[in-house]
Amino acid sequence: MDLGLGGKIAIVTGASAGIGLACSRALYMEGASVVMVARDSVRLQKAADSIVGNSAASEIPSRIVMVAGDMGDPATSKTVVSTALEHYGRIDIVINNAGSAKAGAFFELSEDVFTEAWNFKLLGYIRLVKEAAPHMIDQKDGRIVNIVGGAGRTPNPNFLAGSTANAALLNFTRGISKELAKSNVRINAISPGSTATERAETLTRQHAQASGISYDEQKTLMNKSIPLGHLVDPDEIASMALLLVSDRVPSITGTEIVIDGGQQPGV
Repeated sequence: MDLGLGGKIAIVTGASAGIGLACSRALYMEGASVVMVARDSVRLQKAADSIVGNSAASEIPSRIVMVAGDMGDPATSKTVVSTALEHYGRIDIVINNAGSAKAGAFFELSEDVFTEAWNFKLLGYIRLVKEAAPHMIDQKDGRIVNIVGGAGRTPNPNFLAGSTANAALLNFTRGISKELAKSNVRINAISPGSTATERAETLTRQHAQASGISYDEQKTLMNKSIPLGHLVDPDEIASMALLLVSDRVPSITGTEIVIDGGQQPGV
């Protein structure tokens, strides 16, 4: 299927590993240029190298630009957008993926855990949309995908910092979609379930500690909760992101796509 993404300019946050890296690679393989954003410059460089592979080294500066920055810092969104415009002159796609929250027993978590999660993920996503969307509005075209998470709909008492941020992001995505639609800018959310990433391993350990069980016991419980019996592959999320930022289904906006192996218990 030709998704028509060749020549498009994309920003991907949290791009050094997991879902962000999978999305960056998928966009690059479709012919898009990618501004990859992550906090760790060393890991970011390794991620870019892994995407380019055996291609000529000259392709990195021409089709991949790296920005090392923390999306919890309001200045980073401005830097990312100005970098994209400086190198490519436009922004067609934004994939918001940078964000994490600590899991733990509610009564043992400090307030800082909540404010950090809300600032890094919720406000981090909102800031980047606010910086990038005006350029999409001016060109009367643009696509935004917010990688959210199943906990936004099915909160776990040991992951309330993350689930409250996710729920707010779903609300934001639906709300702003109506404003952006006037200018042919579409925004959607993808909510992955348990996904095979380094981040998921960390969360599994934190959940186990909060529940007072072993890591292996927690992992067994998690696997049993997935009807299809396996974790989501980051490439699955990337494939859906590509579909949403393409024009194959141009009437989708303000929507959440859940990819979780049937894990979500309700509507």
